[in-house]
Amino acid sequence: MKISRIAQVGAIAAIAALALAGCASNETPGEPSGSAPVSDLKGAIAGGGASSQEVAVQTWTAGVQGANPDVDITYDPSGSGAGRDSFIAGAVQFAGSDRAFKAEEITDSTFAGCVEDTDIVELPLYISPIAVIFNVEGVESLDLDAATIAGIFAGQITNWNDAAIADQNPDATLPDLAITPVVRSDKSGTTGNFTDYLAATAESVWTFGSVEEWPATSVTPESAQGTSGVVAAVEGGSGTIGYADASRAGDLGTVAIKVGDEYIAYSPEAAAKAADVSTLEEGRGAGDLAIKIDRTTTEAGAYPLILISYSIACEQYQDAAAAPIVKAYLSYAASVQGQDEAAAAAGSAPISDELRDQVNAAIELIVTD
Repeated sequence: MKISRIAQVGAIAAIAALALAGCASNETPGEPSGSAPVSDLKGAIAGGGASSQEVAVQTWTAGVQGANPDVDITYDPSGSGAGRDSFIAGAVQFAGSDRAFKAEEITDSTFAGCVEDTDIVELPLYISPIAVIFNVEGVESLDLDAATIAGIFAGQITNWNDAAIADQNPDATLPDLAITPVVRSDKSGTTGNFTDYLAATAESVWTFGSVEEWPATSVTPESAQGTSGVVAAVEGGSGTIGYADASRAGDLGTVAIKVGDEYIAYSPEAAAKAADVSTLEEGRGAGDLAIKIDRTTTEAGAYPLILISYSIACEQYQDAAAAPIVKAYLSYAASVQGQDEAAAAAGSAPISDELRDQVNAAIELIVTD
């Protein structure tokens, strides 16, 4: 990944490396695979937000709690918008969000759970493709360019045998069947990333911008709550099409999107390539690792319809007892083991070693004494 602001956190990266080395040396011999380093941590923290990273959060939570039986970590997959709102209100100690806070949101917000005038950390710990999923009998996969996907969801392409679809899929048997788009009913980071892709790659067709709440288009779509709701609605319909974190695509038909001159199917490797050509946003705090995704890349093998989901925490907590538990959870999530476990369970793309250095440096900013 082309990471900027390296100098900004380079000094604390060295501290983070020393800290991690110390943790490694204190691990219990024979510790079971899939657990975090054993410690004397006690207490409970709550998180909430993006449903996309729910499976990953479950694996990270199991790793930490398995080694620390006196720790309780809960996560409510209420959606990115709800997670950010809960974090601002101090109702949760960490949030999951499929986008980082906007700079102006940070400036205009008072984070109730954080010590006043301290920063937040935003860590890109879950990188995953968004799958365009559909349910058309006899059709398992389709090749579509961004303009066609945008046309479908904008209500301009309304039948599965439309020439815009058929011309890109000459070998597919497409029925004379109405298209039923399925979208998120809740404020959603997945929707935000999906519409951001459409706005960047098919601006003349998708004129509604990058939005987290579904806009009023020329077609009234079916809507459903959360990732699981969209997947269930697509599965239960005929001629339905939606979008969801790729880990939930299951046996549904999926779309390979056009990137440059080729069609690219989603995969962790293709998502990682898209992340690698993206950069950190400028003007952020040292622990705020917000990434500007390059949606228009033509990099061979890249799949730019991705979401980068963040774990968000305070640098300093009003409730000091929460800090070491949050720090342990985030450290495990960022570790090679934590990332590999999430990849195995959810199909996500493990973060690069370079990004991990940045993340570990940011985690070290969390005050625990």
